[in-house]
Amino acid sequence: MSDDPYSVLGVSKNASDAEIKKAYRRIAKECHPDLKPGDAEAEAKFKAAAAAYDLLKDPETRARYDNGEIDASGQERPQQHYYREYSEAAGNPYRSGATYGDPDDMSDIFAEFMRNRGQGGFGQQRTHEFHAPGHNLNYSLQISFLDSVFGASQKLTLPDGDRIEVKIPAGITDGQTIRLRGKGAPGYGEGPPGDALVTISVADHPVFERKGDDIHISLPITIDEAVLGGKVPAPTIDGGVNVSVPAGTSSGKTLRLRGKGVKKRGSSDRGDQLIELTITMPDKIDDELKQFMETWHETHSYDPRKGMPS
Repeated sequence: MSDDPYSVLGVSKNASDAEIKKAYRRIAKECHPDLKPGDAEAEAKFKAAAAAYDLLKDPETRARYDNGEIDASGQERPQQHYYREYSEAAGNPYRSGATYGDPDDMSDIFAEFMRNRGQGGFGQQRTHEFHAPGHNLNYSLQISFLDSVFGASQKLTLPDGDRIEVKIPAGITDGQTIRLRGKGAPGYGEGPPGDALVTISVADHPVFERKGDDIHISLPITIDEAVLGGKVPAPTIDGGVNVSVPAGTSSGKTLRLRGKGVKKRGSSDRGDQLIELTITMPDKIDDELKQFMETWHETHSYDPRKGMPS
């Protein structure tokens, strides 16, 4: 399978955002593991499409990929620059979040400070050295929806080409920051290095939506399942299950699966999964169904909008 995200989605490099989104949704509906359990080929195709869409849906990362700055996985391509020059360049997304000035300027200030500092005045032998911790460096990392739910370990490539491991805690939410102690800029003198601050971005999921510790999905059912009720398959973050649809169900009815949501912080308990049922009509209304409904309507008509203002 090609690594090129455009080829994975089957679109041209000039495709619009809407075309890219449409291509991804088509593949997701055809190949999602919850809809095709046990189909390894479909699962691989879905994962490749999800990664491609994550890269191309953001105009900034798409432009950086097109310019050859990052690869198909979204990782930096090693550049022939000094680490400090690269990480502190204006406009660079990995630029330090320090608030006390440009580090190169600070190095000059410290150097001048140490040249002039001495016991008894300027020009005498220095008896003290300046020590200060390095400043923090900011990074961003996008993870999958399920990795945010269950936790994971992911590699992050630094501007100098080094790779560090980021451990994603279970239940992390979009926008949270992970602090990696000692992975920032080196300190001054004998000062300790700063930290790496990794802000997490959680990718959307085509089926699941998170609200707090609960998982929400919309589950289509047929007319006969709504009328007669019965067991129907439904996806959860733990895998497929069968749920009971009550006879006479209307669109909008919500079923609750307790303990099928996200693990709550500081507890072994989990949230719930809420399933909103939607009645889906068949693609084609044949003569048999049409005749049945006409006959049924003559003797069983009712007004579902009774009491609403006209």
